[in-house]
Amino acid sequence: MNVAGSSSVPRRIVIASRESALALWQAQHVQSRLKALHPDLEVSILGMTTQGDRMLQASLAEVGGKGLFVKELEDALQAGRADLAVHSMKDVPMRLPPGFELAAILERADPRDALVSNRYRSLAELPPGARVGTSSLRRESQIRARYPALRVEPLRGNVTTRLRRLDEGQFEAIVLAAAGLKRLGLEDRITMLLTPDESLPAAGQGALGLECLASRDDLHALLAPLDHERTALCVRAERAVSRALTGSCTVPLGAYAQMNGDRLYMRAFVGAPDGSHLVSAAVEGAAARAEELGELLAADLRRQGAAEILAALEQASGH
Repeated sequence: MNVAGSSSVPRRIVIASRESALALWQAQHVQSRLKALHPDLEVSILGMTTQGDRMLQASLAEVGGKGLFVKELEDALQAGRADLAVHSMKDVPMRLPPGFELAAILERADPRDALVSNRYRSLAELPPGARVGTSSLRRESQIRARYPALRVEPLRGNVTTRLRRLDEGQFEAIVLAAAGLKRLGLEDRITMLLTPDESLPAAGQGALGLECLASRDDLHALLAPLDHERTALCVRAERAVSRALTGSCTVPLGAYAQMNGDRLYMRAFVGAPDGSHLVSAAVEGAAARAEELGELLAADLRRQGAAEILAALEQASGH
């Protein structure tokens, strides 16, 4: 590892990663991409267990949010034990701590949610009272709004754990990110891919981000070839919506942007967790204005009633 601020190309890189199978796949993917670009570079992985991995008995909203998955990795960067961290962008808090930055956002994989069930082919086919497992308030809000007769119940743990709980009969169906299942070679478990109309993805879903210290000039040139401009514009637009609307995982919020030429089109929604109140909006404009478009979309959602939903959620959480 090089001293922070050095601009010479490092000879050795350490990637900080959570130790789940999916997180390690993501770190190994980045490791192989870097080795292909720089054959002489030594790239190793530092596996870590985060607080979010340990606290599996409560929902993320109850225990402190998505930052629980990244703080230990950031501590390793700060201490010089690692050079960069690989994250699922949907798990990255909307505001990074001072001194950290996203050096690259890789080309997005499938952004959709996936339904997994051993008995039913779609959400519409599930009978009243059927148990649907998900760790996401965003998914819960949309499912409850569309299918109020279903029982949406919390489901934490890594992908393998969630599939095992389904197979044990604890749920009739579960909803996971399609990208994670595909990356782990579990695509055959997908019963149905949910369109963005059925389940609007989380900001950044399907994309990987590389975080490092802002002072690490030596890493910027090294990582630049991994940055996928169109994905980065879409993800930054989505994150701007979430950031403008508090960006907490206690808020059921989806944002999904797509590009057509140099134009960016984005949809977003904010909902009550029980699905009783849901507002959505869309925006289109020049992709170069990605973050500004996100802020405009957030303002539109507030005007349509998101402000009332956010106030009620804040009151309910005691903040």
